[in-house]
Amino acid sequence: MGQVGLEEKLRLLEESGFSGMEVMGRPEVGEKIKVYRDAISTSRIRISTICSGYPGDLLSPEKSSREQAINGIVERLRWARELGAVGVIFVPTFGQPKLPDLWPLFQNVVEVEKRLLIEEAKVLGKHAEDLGVYALLEPLNRYETHLINRAEQALEVLEAVGSEGVKMMLDFFHMNIEEANIGEAIRKAGKHLAHIHLADSNRLLPGYGHTDFSALKVLREIGYDKYGALECRIPGDPRVELPKFTKFISRFL
Repeated sequence: MGQVGLEEKLRLLEESGFSGMEVMGRPEVGEKIKVYRDAISTSRIRISTICSGYPGDLLSPEKSSREQAINGIVERLRWARELGAVGVIFVPTFGQPKLPDLWPLFQNVVEVEKRLLIEEAKVLGKHAEDLGVYALLEPLNRYETHLINRAEQALEVLEAVGSEGVKMMLDFFHMNIEEANIGEAIRKAGKHLAHIHLADSNRLLPGYGHTDFSALKVLREIGYDKYGALECRIPGDPRVELPKFTKFISRFL
């Protein structure tokens, strides 16, 4: 929504039928916690989640970069606690592997990455549990990351981590590329699912592409009670398009 101020953005979201707002985890969010808290104190809109924004790379060959990522996520978990958000979205790594292949000690580099990710997620999970929020693992499509593309792969990691502080989130844009059946992916995620991103096949508002959003009906089956956030472009005036979106999406919820 461009350069719209926070109060105006909250007002627009209220008028459009929303109940929450996701924020990017940029450093300035931490600097403006009080500003956000004051703004939502007089609004029906809550902060749903904090999306990434941390430095470093969880699967970097450099220890300093991995530590940077862990510390950055933990810092944002604290922000989430202060803002009443569900949690913080994190992605293990973008692009191709950065770690060396350690065959024959390990079968391949992905095996090394998964073991490292599981141990890091255990650390994040402990912090998240202590704070009463979630570290939210996000699968991305194969063109953005080689690791964790589908719900079943995220589930494998979560089950190995074994922490209530680590959940997964699912994004319709990525699922439209990677999942054979979006509804089944949501059903498979089940109790481990704690956030949803909504975007159509072309990264525009739902309803402007070819994604089948009827899969959202599965959320009721699994007892989902968290937020769904828009992560997409708005093709026009938000004051016109956002109410249209809420009307469109309500038929599936």
